[in-house]
Amino acid sequence: MEQKDAIRQELGSLHGIPLFKSFIEGWPQVKAFKARPDDLLISTYPKSCTTWLSEIMDMIYHDGNVEKCRRDAIYNRVPFLEMKVSKGLSGELPQWPLSLSPSGLVGRRHHSVPLKHILGSPQIVYMARNPKDVVISYYFFHQMAMIHPDPGTKAEFLENFMAGKVAYGSWYDHVREWWEKRQEKKILYLFYEDMKKDPRREVQKILQFLGKELAEGTVERILHHTSFQEMKKNPAANYETMLPTLMDHSLSLPLPPERWGISGDWKNHFTVAQNERFNQHYQEHMAGSDLHFQMEV
Repeated sequence: MEQKDAIRQELGSLHGIPLFKSFIEGWPQVKAFKARPDDLLISTYPKSCTTWLSEIMDMIYHDGNVEKCRRDAIYNRVPFLEMKVSKGLSGELPQWPLSLSPSGLVGRRHHSVPLKHILGSPQIVYMARNPKDVVISYYFFHQMAMIHPDPGTKAEFLENFMAGKVAYGSWYDHVREWWEKRQEKKILYLFYEDMKKDPRREVQKILQFLGKELAEGTVERILHHTSFQEMKKNPAANYETMLPTLMDHSLSLPLPPERWGISGDWKNHFTVAQNERFNQHYQEHMAGSDLHFQMEV
């Protein structure tokens, strides 16, 4: 995919899910991918802090070595499995077939369907975030990331999000499918809000899931390096290395730095009517599920 082809492209459809056409082209290679049992796959719905989780995982797999985790941009260190590109982000991206890194970190994906295409039996860490913050973050990310279609107005985007007419489809389907499958596979299901409230506890959950033991000082180093204060000034983690033709940071979420990564920012963007409508929509689509979300921390 050349740069000029990436700008504001319309979405295609894969298994009924709206998706970037360039990613659809790479889907046969995702299906052909063979993971090993000790490999790790990270999965989230978009704007659920995939980058944050990826940075934490890279730090864990490199035993808290900060310099090793600055070796390249995060999208190269932990690439998206469905991404098929030739060049244009920051030099050359990893090409298919992806080689398995010695660390065991295979990659990350936003796809939820069909799970049977995650061939092999890797360990999977899934991160879910409350939908109100997701939709607001996703809207502003659409403005900044040129691969996305034009999001329209905030009200229009909210309607498209609720209808599942955005890249990767329905948030409801995504989070519920992984939740329902968590007992059938080697899946650790995490919540962004829990990570925000107590990152140490959640990192310990990850270590236990992976069967890894790290010294307390190493855990402290990981927590410090992956704090929002550190990540937002780290070019290897904040996407500053991506070309502005694909990622225009001047159009990024209009929040002061101290408010980046907060939970509950949706309250600054939803009208009273939109919140009431969203609450009703949420209740209808989450009916019958024991999956619950904190709308703020």
